[in-house]
Amino acid sequence: MTAPACGIDFGTSNSTVGLADATGARLIAVEGTQPTIPTAVFLDTETAEASFGRAAIAAYTGGEDGRLMRGLKSTLGSPLIRETTRLGSRLISFREVVARFMGHLRARLDAETGTPLTSVVLGRPVHFVDDDAQGDAAAQSVLEDIARDLGFRDIAFQFEPIAAALHYESSVTAEELVLVADIGGGTSDFSILRVSPTLARHPDRAGDILANHGIRVGGTDLDRLLSLAEVMPHLGFGSSVRQGKSLMPRHYYIDLATWVRINMVYTARTLTELRQIAREADAPDRIARLIRVIETRRGHALAMLVEEAKIALTEAEATRLSLTSICGGPNPVIRRDRFEEAIAAPLDRIGTALATTLAQAGLAPAQIGTVFLTGGSAHLPALHRLAGQLFPGTRIATGDMLGSVGTGLALDARRRFG
Repeated sequence: MTAPACGIDFGTSNSTVGLADATGARLIAVEGTQPTIPTAVFLDTETAEASFGRAAIAAYTGGEDGRLMRGLKSTLGSPLIRETTRLGSRLISFREVVARFMGHLRARLDAETGTPLTSVVLGRPVHFVDDDAQGDAAAQSVLEDIARDLGFRDIAFQFEPIAAALHYESSVTAEELVLVADIGGGTSDFSILRVSPTLARHPDRAGDILANHGIRVGGTDLDRLLSLAEVMPHLGFGSSVRQGKSLMPRHYYIDLATWVRINMVYTARTLTELRQIAREADAPDRIARLIRVIETRRGHALAMLVEEAKIALTEAEATRLSLTSICGGPNPVIRRDRFEEAIAAPLDRIGTALATTLAQAGLAPAQIGTVFLTGGSAHLPALHRLAGQLFPGTRIATGDMLGSVGTGLALDARRRFG
């Protein structure tokens, strides 16, 4: 009996593991019965033992003593992957944290198959890093080395939007050109492919791929901008010091609003600096809220509230954010129009990237049969409006927002290794 083929989608916000055989592809349960797992690790301060996904978030929100880490994929291709973070008396490298999380996915895979698989297709963005080929190659190399350490011998990579297109192809009934926009947590990636039921059976699809493009813009960037625009001002962002002679330093707020950098502000030095600044602040009550967040290490809880607000604004025109329990602040109402105003710049970049992808393929918008939106942020109304404006009259489709890439990677693994 032929072993199933495996694909792993290590995502910025969520991750999946897919298996494919002659009958098709499916996602396996990676946390309890769930086929998706938040890409989150909680490390216990005393033992350095790790919990993953929803369990990691629950440990943090439950007040356990330790450190929560999210947005781990964003460390690939950046200097952070070589840096360490303090956990009690220990120093833990970001690479080790990524390896622990990938090890959890490997353990779930082994439990599912009963026999360790040695071949895998790993998903990757078109560009881990914008305009940096060396950093891009380094990011893939780190991920490959971790996979090899976990027992995989045959390791291939596939662009995430192409994997999503292979998943989409399983539902089509006729040949068409599809533009896939995978709006993930850390990157936005775009591909144009020719798909059909007949082409899906071909072993070599290189000739069907007409364009690939990607930018380092994703859902975590939208979270950061929403936080800076609507939340951080209540903690003193943009407020003045010394009777208007200067403004509060920006870097505390940028770190606190950026998932992968939140832990950086949990230092005695930061608290000492802020207490000194607070003496001259023109809005000392707001700086006191910032100090409270850092003292109690509630930065991740704050970021979770922002993420929840972003998701709520998909359906609602406004939502209320409760800051009282975290920092004693107000409970402001956040409106969708103000959120969309805050994220105007990254939306413009996504629009430009879509146009660039189309130009690479030498196509006009009317030649695209379907624009397939996937990824955790693909449900945003502003993104759907953008796609409609750029591709008037073209069908806009959505699929499994969090699972299409993992399923497509498994299908690609079956083609390569099955």
